[in-house]
Amino acid sequence: MKSLRNRLVLLLIIAIVTVVGLATFAASRALQPPLPAVTIEPVARQLHLLAALAERDRQDALSIGIRLQDQPAGGIEIERMSQFLNKAMEKTGAARAVTVTQASSTSPLIASVQLDSGAWLISEVPGFGPPQSGGWVLAGWSILIVLGSTAVSIFAASKIIRPLQILEDAINRIGPDGVIPPIPETGSGEVRATAHALNSLSGRLKSAIESRMRLVAAAGHDLRTPMTRMRLRAEFVADDAEREKWLADLQELDAIADSAIRLVKEEVGSDNRETVRLGSLVQEIVDELIPLGYKVTPPSLASLPVAAGPIALKRALRNLIINAATHGGGASIQLEVEGDDAVIKIRDRGPGIPEELLDQVFEPFFRVDAARRKIMPGAGLGLAISKEIIERFRGTITIANSTKPKGLVQTVKLPLARSEERI
Repeated sequence: MKSLRNRLVLLLIIAIVTVVGLATFAASRALQPPLPAVTIEPVARQLHLLAALAERDRQDALSIGIRLQDQPAGGIEIERMSQFLNKAMEKTGAARAVTVTQASSTSPLIASVQLDSGAWLISEVPGFGPPQSGGWVLAGWSILIVLGSTAVSIFAASKIIRPLQILEDAINRIGPDGVIPPIPETGSGEVRATAHALNSLSGRLKSAIESRMRLVAAAGHDLRTPMTRMRLRAEFVADDAEREKWLADLQELDAIADSAIRLVKEEVGSDNRETVRLGSLVQEIVDELIPLGYKVTPPSLASLPVAAGPIALKRALRNLIINAATHGGGASIQLEVEGDDAVIKIRDRGPGIPEELLDQVFEPFFRVDAARRKIMPGAGLGLAISKEIIERFRGTITIANSTKPKGLVQTVKLPLARSEERI
């Protein structure tokens, strides 16, 4: 009931039911039949005439179909009707004892009028109450009102919130590059205006992203030429220690330029997806890193199928494992399944990251301690690149501190490949 659509539907239903209910009440009051106290007097006059005829000539009365018997008619007495009829008999002639009875709920009302001779005149009288099926008619009328108002309300609410649905659908369809796919500009004026605004926004956003990508890529490439000249000049520095410092700084600049170019490529990349066995992929990374001196503990689970680009996913996981092995004194990898997701947990035994800095770890060139740049390799783009790749394959990545044991936990979740996606 928290959604705007449901609230609009409920509001419209209440409004329609209230209006129809009030209209029905007003119509029923205006069109209701006259009260029994008014309409029953003609019936009383008719009973007086029949009683007089029966008392004057019993045989004539019987011959024309008047029923006479020694006892009043049987059945359940209708006290309210009996009272009305007795009062009407007093107003229209001599008072006579009258009893109104009914054999069953579907039987007609029978008036028993006592004659002066002690006999009873038996005659049917019309019923002035509501029909027996009145309750069912009212229930059907109410159900029809509710169903009709619900259908009208749902249709109206859907039309009202259509622009909002376009916004929601457009947001859900945003691709890894941050661009909204084109939206058909059809429908009502409001819908067309919303779609046109979103398409214009998407076009401007795409132009801005492409301009940024070109700028970063061009800057990375253009840095290569001056860095190459500087490296050549550094080779001629006579002081060995000073030369090594120049070469180290140039190597770091080169790493930053390469990482920036790779980050741009990952943001606009679109690797073809295929079924990747996470156990085998992680084992390949471990086999590559151990000979290079990294302390890595491989996972025990052999296979978890996910739909991803194998090269890009391998690059992302390699960055995370190297990050843990380099800054955390070793990496321990764990694979498991949570619902419909494959989960990769990479733990290390390092000092962790201050809680106030955890939200910044995926920012480009982020460093927990800027002073460690000189002693730790890398340009600070590994986590940013990994995040771009993982989110492209509908996954998530989180980093949190662990207390038992102490260290950092990098958690990657990727949707398990559906049966139709598996090879």
